[in-house]
Amino acid sequence: MLAIGLIFGVVAWLGLVQGWGPEWVRRQGWLIEPPPLMPESPPPARSSEPTPAPPPPASNSPVTPEPEAAAPATPATGGPAGGRVRAPGLDYVPPAPAMVAGYPRPVRDVLEAQLVLIRHGFSPGPIDGLFGEQTAAALAAFQEKSGLPVTGRLDADTRARLLIEAPALGTYVVTSDDVARLTPISPTWLGKSQQERLDYETLLELIAEKHRASQRFVERLNPEIDWQRLGPGDTVQVPRRVDPTNNTPVAALRILLHQRRLLAYDAAGRLMASLPCSIARRVEKRPVGRLEVQVVIPNPNYTFDPAIYPESAEGRRLGRRLVVPPGPNNPVGLAWIGLSRPGYGIHGTPVPENVGRTESHGCFRLANWDVVWLSRLVRPGIPVDIEP
Repeated sequence: MLAIGLIFGVVAWLGLVQGWGPEWVRRQGWLIEPPPLMPESPPPARSSEPTPAPPPPASNSPVTPEPEAAAPATPATGGPAGGRVRAPGLDYVPPAPAMVAGYPRPVRDVLEAQLVLIRHGFSPGPIDGLFGEQTAAALAAFQEKSGLPVTGRLDADTRARLLIEAPALGTYVVTSDDVARLTPISPTWLGKSQQERLDYETLLELIAEKHRASQRFVERLNPEIDWQRLGPGDTVQVPRRVDPTNNTPVAALRILLHQRRLLAYDAAGRLMASLPCSIARRVEKRPVGRLEVQVVIPNPNYTFDPAIYPESAEGRRLGRRLVVPPGPNNPVGLAWIGLSRPGYGIHGTPVPENVGRTESHGCFRLANWDVVWLSRLVRPGIPVDIEP
């Protein structure tokens, strides 16, 4: 050990004499550059998604390119201990220090952070392992609740509080029931109204939504899969399924229009959840002020009203309302939370990747998995404060 120390001392002295700076050291492989953070992936395109607005009739009575999860950077053996080059920019997430194997432990990357945030009730949008605006908003809400500096960044203090309890990835085995659920969705309102149920169209859609993930992320996790040939008994790599663990009744809701987030509070005023939501395209359709929850309907149908869709040529031809059956591809998704303003509600969506990005005719749109969880905890009469 003494000999090794003398060697490094001589190397350091030579560095000063010969002018070996940080660039020379980097070329020797003694510093490891952290992998660049990939930008948040754009949502997959979907043809002619109807934009929900009016509430369903009261007659009817959950589940997002794979950025490979970056392993924690470890200094090369024999190099300067702990030396790293910080990448500039707001999107930089510093690599976590090497951890001892075992769980629970602090999260090491964005994918693990997204899973733990969901467990705490702070939705980063569809799981994709990428650091984007929705993940930053979820981190900021978690930091606020935890009494940490609110940075929206995956800093060291936040990592230490986000403890993951199991590996981030697992496998899912396709069942015959999964295949039996698949059904083509008609592109027309009339065709939709004539279907028995608006269930999943593909196994990729079903599996991704079951695991709160983006379809592109699931595809990137499974580059060898031919999704057209997938069937019962086949296995798919997926992010581990997690759900919020806080099932305390919700006492109040806030919708922050400028942030496109819905916040839930318990009876003591503690923040329980922060969920991304879509808001109305037109400013005059955004009802600022206090409303109340009036009704909660799981698995709702949907009433297509041509008056709400003046841009629909089909609606103008039909000239009448149509009742569209329930299902995850129903325009209002898997739950409807009706508000005390006619035609307004909090509901799900057929395209979770678009939540917080696209805009609606007036309602507040959540991912199906978020609205299903929320619908179980709210009740008629609780206040909903809508803020600019």
